[in-house]
Amino acid sequence: MQFAERFKGRVAVITGGASGIGVAVAHRIVAEGGKACIWDLNAEAGAKAADAIGSQAHSVTVDVSDETSVTRAVAETVKAFRQIDILVTSAAITGPNATMWDYPPDKWRQVIDINVNGVFYCCRAIVPEMQKSGYGRIVNIASVAGKEGNPNASAYSTSKAAVIGLTKSLGKELAKSKITVNCVTPAAVKTPIFDQMSQTHIDFMLSKIPMGRFGLVDEVTSLVTWLASEECSFSTGAVFDVSGGRATY
Repeated sequence: MQFAERFKGRVAVITGGASGIGVAVAHRIVAEGGKACIWDLNAEAGAKAADAIGSQAHSVTVDVSDETSVTRAVAETVKAFRQIDILVTSAAITGPNATMWDYPPDKWRQVIDINVNGVFYCCRAIVPEMQKSGYGRIVNIASVAGKEGNPNASAYSTSKAAVIGLTKSLGKELAKSKITVNCVTPAAVKTPIFDQMSQTHIDFMLSKIPMGRFGLVDEVTSLVTWLASEECSFSTGAVFDVSGGRATY
């Protein structure tokens, strides 16, 4: 279901916005009257996604794990749209599937740099822009793995647990403002991120979902866009499951 004017006058930044959940959120926000700035490391994919959405979308090439790159992206976004009202942090990688004692330290650092530090850099740089206008919605894409821990995915599970903690802290810090901060914890949703996982790990994730199927991108998008809207005004620092019954707390 779409609401034609729900995001009228709002500008959203979506990290990892060239594919998967990110690009679906960008499409939905523009369809509902807003503007979307797609942040992605892949310049070609970002530009292609923005072109497909239309004139109300813009793309910026950014490495969220690099603070300088994020700062530059904020300046470019504000130059293009004058404001930032919504931040959806969808950029993430899974890292390899391996036991912790076999996990390559360089791959561990890469997962943490993108999945945790990237969220920190984006929130740190964009919150002041929201404070200028006195309004904002931040939605961080975490994972049920951050709540329950997946075997052979210690870096990913750790990173998503950290995103949950960051969300709770920032939500409390901004609670008396009109800026809300929430996160969603999907179970497995079939997106291009599956290409980074082994089939054994994909099968394991499916086996843990009581509904017996993977989530759909549109199902996650519907929750994310509600959290990113003015309708969500009394939830902050909160964690919202979309896990097919997998989450147990």
